[in-house]
Order: sequence, then structure tokens, then C-alpha cells
Amino acid sequence: MPEESATPDLIEITRRAAEAANRRDIDGLMAFFAPDALVDGTRTVGGLWRGRAAVRAFVEDWASAYEELEWEFEEPVDLGNGVVFAVVPQKGSLVGGAGYAQQREAWVVVWVDDLMASVTYYPEADIAEARAAAERLAEERR
Repeated sequence: MPEESATPDLIEITRRAAEAANRRDIDGLMAFFAPDALVDGTRTVGGLWRGRAAVRAFVEDWASAYEELEWEFEEPVDLGNGVVFAVVPQKGSLVGGAGYAQQREAWVVVWVDDLMASVTYYPEADIAEARAAAERLAEERR
């Protein structure tokens, strides 16, 4: 019987975190974040959040603006050394709105000890820049 790998499947863990967010299971989502996690949305939503409490407040605020909200992963890649790159479409209907909002962005996620240490969001126009940054980061972490 083959032994199970001790190396976590970071793409699968990242997907599970997104699934928790899609279910609006904020407690479940926060369980994926390191206590001192950093979420960098300076390029997309203009903010920087450090620590679970700050990340939680950001997620709750963002989710509360939507009646429905869903994230998907188009191109998840485990670049090694705890770095995951993904193109992530987000779609949802705003509270009180008649329309449907959509956006596409890139995420660079750094995992340490099976917890998200950082997530950096890049706008759709900067997806190539995000991929290059993720590749550099994975190389630097060797």
C-alpha cells in the first residue's frame, strides 16, 4: 500500500478555502489563515489587512455587499515552495441591485505550515505581472 504524501496539495487547500468563502462560512475560511496573515488588496480594492481579525472584517464587509457571491479558479498553479498562483473570476449580485457584477483578478497565495500566510490580489490587467511576481517569490523561497 503506497504511503500518503506528507506534502499538502496546495491547490486543493486553496480551492477548499474558496469553497468556504462561497458558502459564506467565515469561520471556516478564517481557519485557513495564519494568525498574522497579510491580505494585500492595494492594487485592487485599496487596502492592506494584517491578522485574522482584520482579514475577517474585510471579508465580512466585502461579502455583505452581495446577495450572491462566488469565486472560481481558472488557472491554479502550485509554483512550489508554498506559492500558489491563480486567475480568479468573481461574480455576484449586489444587495439591492438589479444587475450582476463580475471581475477577474489574479491571486498570489503563500502557504506556510498549511495556512495562508499572505494573499495578494492583482487586477485583471496585471495578470502577467502577478504570474511573474509569483514565480519570483517561489524561486526566492527555495
